[in-house]
Amino acid sequence: MTTAKYVEGSKRPLIARIWQYRYIYLMLLPPIVFLCVFSYYPMYGLSLAFKSFRGSFSTSTWVGWDNFARVFRDPEFFTAFNNTLVLSFLKLAVGFPIPILLAIALNELSNRRRRLSRSLQTIFTFPHFLSWVIVASIIKNLLGNDGLINSMIASFGGEKLQIFQKPEAFRWLLIFSESWKGAGWSSIIYLAALASIDPSLYESAVIDGANRAHRIWYVTWPGIRGIAAMLFILAVGGLVGGNFDQIYNLYNPAVYSTGDILDTYIFRVTFGVGNTYGIATAIGLFKGIINCALLLAANFVVSKLDGRRLF
Repeated sequence: MTTAKYVEGSKRPLIARIWQYRYIYLMLLPPIVFLCVFSYYPMYGLSLAFKSFRGSFSTSTWVGWDNFARVFRDPEFFTAFNNTLVLSFLKLAVGFPIPILLAIALNELSNRRRRLSRSLQTIFTFPHFLSWVIVASIIKNLLGNDGLINSMIASFGGEKLQIFQKPEAFRWLLIFSESWKGAGWSSIIYLAALASIDPSLYESAVIDGANRAHRIWYVTWPGIRGIAAMLFILAVGGLVGGNFDQIYNLYNPAVYSTGDILDTYIFRVTFGVGNTYGIATAIGLFKGIINCALLLAANFVVSKLDGRRLF
């Protein structure tokens, strides 16, 4: 009798539960509104990728795939696209493991010298709060042609470093400067995951005769592997994004061959030539499709290799 009554009035318990937790649903309302206004509503602007902009969306004429055709005929686009992929993959290969290693090192240090560990964590995290304008100024004052390091080299009769004139050297400057700036901040997530590991696991490992390397491999790493897998998927999903702030503040025409990425290319096309909003939107849509494909691929590969997935 109770089951039949529940089936016949199945909608009523749902509404009742929603009303019971109405304050929780009210808390969800602001982020939902924010998402709709700033994430979904602007997607209407993607139609500009198939239009020739003339004052407004309503007065713009449809041109089909012409904007994409113009983009794919431009050799500079493929140079920027190639640079974006190469830089992003190198940054992922070099920069992704650094926060993990840093978090493990700080965690091991905190077991012996907690105050020193906290001080080092503050030092490593501080660069994240500096804008790329400030970081770029520091780098140029240190490594520029008349910077501190080159001035010291010249004073000893050595040859100056031409990092901002050599494309290959500039590429590695971008990789290591981003790793230096973001490693401390990214390690916080791993440190939070490490704090949730049961200390008794380490004690059991010590009793079983495990040395430090064994404890890291068999206790510490499994405790953060899930977080690492999730962050790896998200990182792969943003590979085509690049880092506009970093590169725009550091690069120059001499290193366009390795430093120019899609974001800086879009910036030059949009503000350097008139009425190219359709082309810029087409490139942005192209980036979004590639990033979405990479995200799905990374999620699939990680789920097959590790059994974990983001969605």
